[in-house]
Amino acid sequence: MKTENVSRSVLAAGVGAVLAATALLYAPELAPGLFDQGPARPPGPADRAVLAANAGAQASLPDLAALIGDREKWLKDHPADEASWAVLGTAYAERGARRADTADFPRAEHALKRSLEVRPAARGNVDAQLGLGALANARGDWRTARTWGEAVRKEDPKRWSAYPVLIDAYNGLGEYKAAQQALATLEELHSGAAVSARTAQMYRNRGWREDAAAAANDAVAQAESGADKAAAVARLGDLAWERGEPAEAVEEYGRALRLVPEHGPSLAGRARALAALGRTDEALADYRAALARLPRPEYVLEAGELYESLGLDGDARSQYALLRTRAWVGAEVVLGLYEADHGDPAAAVRRLKAEWARGHRSVQVADALGWALFRAGEPKEALEYAKRATDEGLRSALFSYHRGEIERAVEAFGPARRHLAEALRINPAFSPLLAPKAREAVTALGDPPDVLPKELQREPEPERGAPRPAKPGKLSGSSEASGSSQRPGAGKPAPAEAAGAPTPAPRTAPTTQRSPG
Repeated sequence: MKTENVSRSVLAAGVGAVLAATALLYAPELAPGLFDQGPARPPGPADRAVLAANAGAQASLPDLAALIGDREKWLKDHPADEASWAVLGTAYAERGARRADTADFPRAEHALKRSLEVRPAARGNVDAQLGLGALANARGDWRTARTWGEAVRKEDPKRWSAYPVLIDAYNGLGEYKAAQQALATLEELHSGAAVSARTAQMYRNRGWREDAAAAANDAVAQAESGADKAAAVARLGDLAWERGEPAEAVEEYGRALRLVPEHGPSLAGRARALAALGRTDEALADYRAALARLPRPEYVLEAGELYESLGLDGDARSQYALLRTRAWVGAEVVLGLYEADHGDPAAAVRRLKAEWARGHRSVQVADALGWALFRAGEPKEALEYAKRATDEGLRSALFSYHRGEIERAVEAFGPARRHLAEALRINPAFSPLLAPKAREAVTALGDPPDVLPKELQREPEPERGAPRPAKPGKLSGSSEASGSSQRPGAGKPAPAEAAGAPTPAPRTAPTTQRSPG
């Protein structure tokens, strides 16, 4: 399967982090028994959503729906409550991100802008601004999200919920150093599963697999709600899949599904891993369940490619038609990969170059654009983007495969052999369509030659007593070669040598504090 999925679950957690901050504004009014000194009543669904948000956790989807209904009812009688408008808009954004339901996004935008009408940003309405930042991230509009997040950080640098918005935006823009700095600040201001999830993502992006797994396990231990714990366990499944351990991935996804039955990301992840294990009937059943629950475009593409690999061309065409005809939001990378491999590569290039021009320069966009250029017959231009995708640190079998094929096209056979083999070493079953092609390409390239490339070969030393060959441009019988007539200054030491200047020490490669796990 051909998409990178960890960032999606982290993104949903980012919207939840914003909801956590906004929910604090009205929690006493919503559930007075939970916060005053009187006898507490059992929390209802909306109350549970508030409690989960205040702990920095994901609420269950039914509780989130109850919260939305509660705020809608309240705002009919209290339309000037800007805090409740912010809560409602952010809750819509979170539900839309977690259900892949773009119909919630216009509702979120309306509520958040209504909050700013009642209390403008200039008067300190940071919660509506954060909600708009989270909404922009959910839509894949990373620049707008960065603008909102940086505005809140400038006004209130200690507002921890600004930093998940910024981390997601910086990652989407490919500004990885800024994302790491924002994460460092978040770790100073807050703790819990949402922070550990982002730490795991950062380690993964840099290729530090053991550190990523440790942070993901921390997120599982810190998770407060069932939904939060299921998302954290599913992240462990994603990491196991990416390092080529499908059996472990199946186990982790199954554990998440026991916590939250019909958990969409876990159903799709388990389908991916089951296909790698050859359990294709079970895989297809899980894909059908995942798409009924969570119709994300990357899952549609994965299911289509599995059908195609099994020779079920009619089912594959149905999935591909869904990609072409449905209005997807924030899916440029997936749609570009679809066009490159199954549609019009030139259209993929246009789509992805437009995304690049918007400043969306993540490794995912770089990889997809490089692959689209290759498929469109421009391997030399493609190689620069493929290098950018693989050199950042993320250990992706798909990225390595794409780069290897592009290098093979430009006759860089040594690097091609290395990257194609690396793709299979990272995950031998990374795609039902492309992993077999990677094996075929490695076989076609054959073993590396026993002789070093000409540019790396040293000239043979002359036999003892044999005259050394004349330098290029000098004839062995000339007066210059025999030394009978020297040019002015010949034989004199160079100025630095005559002055006794020390010879510069050879430079050594810098060491790193970590090595990829």
